[in-house]
Amino acid sequence: RIGAMVIPISSGNTKRQITMMKDLGSTAIACTPSYSLYMAEVAEEMGFDPKEDFNLRLGLFGAEAWSDEMRKSIEERWGIVAHEHYGLTEIIGPGVVSECKEKKLHINADHFLPEIIDPETGEPLEPGEEGELVFTTLTKEAFPAIRFRTRDLAVYYEEPCECGRTLPIQSRIKGRSDDMMKVKGVIVFPSQIEAALLKVPGLSENYQLVKEKKGSMVTLSVEVEVTEERYKEGKLDELEKKAEEEIYAILNLKVPVKVLPPKTIPRSTGKAKRVIERKV
Repeated sequence: RIGAMVIPISSGNTKRQITMMKDLGSTAIACTPSYSLYMAEVAEEMGFDPKEDFNLRLGLFGAEAWSDEMRKSIEERWGIVAHEHYGLTEIIGPGVVSECKEKKLHINADHFLPEIIDPETGEPLEPGEEGELVFTTLTKEAFPAIRFRTRDLAVYYEEPCECGRTLPIQSRIKGRSDDMMKVKGVIVFPSQIEAALLKVPGLSENYQLVKEKKGSMVTLSVEVEVTEERYKEGKLDELEKKAEEEIYAILNLKVPVKVLPPKTIPRSTGKAKRVIERKV
């Protein structure tokens, strides 16, 4: 018993959630990273200061890949400490992997046996090699899973952590094998684009990748919203150029960037849809 009261509220009706957070004095929040930023946006529209008008101290985030830059943005926006966790509905939900104070993700190996495999061949890989995560449940009785393929790409290490735990360490999810795109011979993940965009002051966390396919040729472009403050200054072409430079620095690939006015890209109350396909 830790004395924590849980307020279960499903996604949707964001204003109601914010009102309850305020009225009940919630000290923690659990949701997707992108939804937490949307909640901050709605809170501001309601006249609240997310950092000053709430009692939040920490956030527990998962269910989608997110960058260190997004973590920083969440912490600054809400004035909280952001923690990552990882889980799968097919395995147990949240709790397969948890983050320690050293920002390392520990696999709860007493209950879940981890493996890394080549996502294309299915062959096992050694700890330290990047591949697809596979889990086998060891203590689950009602719905056990044997070598369940997650489609999530990561690395895991069998080495002690600075926090003192000896549980295996998993890297942050790089992306999903079904989110991976090959553009002009270069492997691209949405999380890489996100990291580049959030290095540019004035760009918001709301973006989408536009994938166009003509025959066997795949092209990629990025649409990203500018912040309210930066939008008033104009000269958005300067932001586009800077964003393209940051993306090139990470991927060594030229990707066109279009900066959009605030609140142009549709918001999601669940997992953010980062890749959209358009037919040419």
